[in-house]
Amino acid sequence: MRLSILMASLLFPVSVNAQTLMFDDADDIDTETVEEWEASAEFGLLFTTGNTETESLKAKFDVSRDYKKWRHKGVLDYYTSEQEDQNTGETFETADNLFLSVQSNYKFSADSKSSLFVFGSYEEDEYSGYEYQSTLAVGYGARYRYSDDIYADYEVGPGYAWSKPIIDGVPQESEGSAILRLAGSAHWKISENAKFNALLSSEIGEDNTKSRAEASVSSNLNSSLALKVSLSATHNSDVANETIEKLDTETAVTIVYSF
Repeated sequence: MRLSILMASLLFPVSVNAQTLMFDDADDIDTETVEEWEASAEFGLLFTTGNTETESLKAKFDVSRDYKKWRHKGVLDYYTSEQEDQNTGETFETADNLFLSVQSNYKFSADSKSSLFVFGSYEEDEYSGYEYQSTLAVGYGARYRYSDDIYADYEVGPGYAWSKPIIDGVPQESEGSAILRLAGSAHWKISENAKFNALLSSEIGEDNTKSRAEASVSSNLNSSLALKVSLSATHNSDVANETIEKLDTETAVTIVYSF
């Protein structure tokens, strides 16, 4: 219940008393020191045997930098899964997803919470009913700090989306449409060794609205390694046919290496 209240306050800042809870982004930025790039890589592998034999692989790479008027972030996320047919002994693929995104925010000043952002993404997932989906968006972003350990980012802006639908196993012509991108993320340093992250984005288009969500909790094993549990979901409002689910979810337990 307390976690639900916290998430509600992060996602809807207008309901929070700004005088008591919101601080400027300058509180956590040293504008004189050149910050190096921060990067992390995570990996998880799952095998099941017996009545059902499956193999699943999860890999993710994050890179970011926050310095003076610029904030950069890049993500590469890959997931694949295979299952063996108990009757024939043949192995068939059940999931194969690659997601890549890059974003840069230009702050109005080094100590400003407001910024302009440029965001781009590319995803390949044939099981979603699309051979690929990509997005380019620009707009306004803001970072609000609620305490020394909690902050959230909010973004809104127009963009354009491209996709290549697959109908009855046959890739169609690429198509594109204008979209409105809405995004928010919350970051909570629970303790010196644990943190919680959540993000939610929606790209609203005339033909399809694509939404992504992820929540994760990680705990440090040492100065470089952490154990992470995450739940993510992707939803497309429009799919090629009724055999394709509109919502895909993924639960993962991974080891994260930070460097």
